[in-house]
Amino acid sequence: MKLLRVAALAALALLPGWALAADIDGSALPVWWGVPFAGLLLSIALVPLFAPIFWHHHFGKVTAGWALAFLLPFAAHFGLGAAGVGLVHALLAEYLPFVILLLALFTVAGGIYIRGSLRGTPALNAGILATGAVLASFMGTTGASMLLIRPLIRANEGRRHTAHIVVFFIFIVSNAGGSLTPLGDPPLFLGFLKGVDFFWTLRHIFPETLFLVGCLLVLFFALDSWFMRRPGEWALPAADASGGAERFGFDGKANFALLGVIVALVLLSGFWKSQVAFDIAGTAVGLPGLVRDLGLLAVVWVSLRITPLEVHQRNQFGWAPMAEVAKLFAGIFLTIIPVIAMLKAGVDGPFGAIVRAVTRADGTPDPAMYFWAAGALSSFLDNAPTYLVFFNTAGGDPQLLMTTLAPTLAAISAGAVFMGANTYIGNAPNLMVKAIAEDRGVKMPSFFGYMLWSGGILLPLFAVMTWIWFL
Repeated sequence: MKLLRVAALAALALLPGWALAADIDGSALPVWWGVPFAGLLLSIALVPLFAPIFWHHHFGKVTAGWALAFLLPFAAHFGLGAAGVGLVHALLAEYLPFVILLLALFTVAGGIYIRGSLRGTPALNAGILATGAVLASFMGTTGASMLLIRPLIRANEGRRHTAHIVVFFIFIVSNAGGSLTPLGDPPLFLGFLKGVDFFWTLRHIFPETLFLVGCLLVLFFALDSWFMRRPGEWALPAADASGGAERFGFDGKANFALLGVIVALVLLSGFWKSQVAFDIAGTAVGLPGLVRDLGLLAVVWVSLRITPLEVHQRNQFGWAPMAEVAKLFAGIFLTIIPVIAMLKAGVDGPFGAIVRAVTRADGTPDPAMYFWAAGALSSFLDNAPTYLVFFNTAGGDPQLLMTTLAPTLAAISAGAVFMGANTYIGNAPNLMVKAIAEDRGVKMPSFFGYMLWSGGILLPLFAVMTWIWFL
């Protein structure tokens, strides 16, 4: 029953945005349609800061309130029938596949326990972050985050300062590391489904990724070393902080095979071309996608059946992080519908200035502006739909974007993936990692506090990257 409940919440989390946005004439929408979305973002940012207990118990109700503030006027204006058809299309054609992938990675990674007497030295912590950066492109930022965040926190239990470790973990593992393949981050998976070659991003934004991850690792090592040298940094003796002597190893190793199955299913859905499709309430559901999604749900079921209870207990595995992300993103993706529609209206929409800003005077795309526009919106609007908006703004032809306009596609891809780290809501793993860390007693920065970290560390690096690669 818990699995069904979480799956239902996850389905709601990614329901309506892109498909409904495609049916709305964004050029005719006034800006005030974006008020519920802005209100929800401000609630996520401010309520936990000023009323943390209320938010902890009622954030789902607050989210539902803002969702209704959009849904009721939307149904009244566009009609219940049109809204229903759009919701079915969004659920089956676009959102549900991503939620199922997220659920599969979350479940399988949560079934692997990394044991060992780990002491959180700067070298060990940096090594875990570097390992996560590599894994993120091949098992997804969600999978890598869920696999490594627990042993990283465990290794640093007993230290007085740990929030910076989780912040850099979000920067590197939950975002930047997922930039090299479609398995890494949802925006790139969307591009893969649109026709972008599987290894295109590896060939074209590897230098940018290496620069960003390398700089972040150096900065982290310096900062963590500084904290480590402070008197009384270890509040507990080393043996207590590391959990006692234990050989390094893995429990729940069968889940590694399931991770391989997830990768195979995702690749299959991209390379397998089939004319077989099922019409469900006007929505065509292709056979490759259906096989992938059913296969991923089967992986979730198998993982839960074969993973020993002790592994889940030692991992303190639970559905709360997934449920929290599901509830918050349910409201985000509901209220984001008119915002995406207004962006898709291009120069004729309320956000026409943004679209015009990414085009040079001679009509050619400006990679630097695409990088910052895609990145800025990815920080708050979720990077997957933002990637699609700018992918289509740049012409939407994958063959042209991979060749003649390769710098533009590289800028869109880098902006959408890298700048998802600017806020907690820029990428789903960010909130999951935050929830797990807080559950383990780590005092994480507030919404704006986190943005002070990202603004002070990430934005200067993005500026240097612009000057080197996108001008």
